[in-house]
Amino acid sequence: MLDQEDLKWIATASTELNSTLQQIARHADLARRSNGNKSSYIDRISESVQLASQTSQALFDRVTGSILAGVSKCSPLSAPPDSKPLASAVSAGAAAIADAVVSDPVEPEARNPDGTRELILVIDDDPEIATLASGMLMEEGYQVIVAKDGFEALNIYKEMGAQIGLIILDFFLPVMDGDAVFDELRGMDPDVNVVLSSGFAEQSKVASMLAQGLRGFIPKPYTREKLLEQVSSSLAAVRC
Repeated sequence: MLDQEDLKWIATASTELNSTLQQIARHADLARRSNGNKSSYIDRISESVQLASQTSQALFDRVTGSILAGVSKCSPLSAPPDSKPLASAVSAGAAAIADAVVSDPVEPEARNPDGTRELILVIDDDPEIATLASGMLMEEGYQVIVAKDGFEALNIYKEMGAQIGLIILDFFLPVMDGDAVFDELRGMDPDVNVVLSSGFAEQSKVASMLAQGLRGFIPKPYTREKLLEQVSSSLAAVRC
């Protein structure tokens, strides 16, 4: 039968599953409200559905395994011949979504690859601002990768998160604003090192992001002094 450790594990897995389902619902809502290409949302939904499938299968295996272990000494217990775990149905849905969308491989190119300082991911849809910020950082020896929107940034972080020392995140991005990108990044890594940049942002949202672990804020237009000061202090805080 289920013991205390089983119950603790089930509670944790159930919480993770609920969180994943909420994430799927959020992405589906954003996709419905999007006027542009929805394929990026479908990619994210597909990944979340597969994660939910794995978690639900693990829950099924843990519960049924414990029950079967508890009753095996008394009498055999077999599932009805037509029974099917929920995970199998979810898995089929994930496969259908994945087949519908083929993602391009992420091949980010670091600017200033021979730089001697940390790798920084700059997320900004304005190429002039991204180039300006990158130039200031590269002159100080930082390596830089640029993402033009939230989806590209999430794919880059998924592949290279362990190498990235800091993320400079624009608040206003196409389709998916900075606060939503920040939530997704924290889902991948609760300790992700992010500073926000914007000429204007809702103070309530910025305050909420700061409470959730945002490292700081860089006002636009950039000044070299403000950018480098915030970058240096954010990186130093992580080292400590």
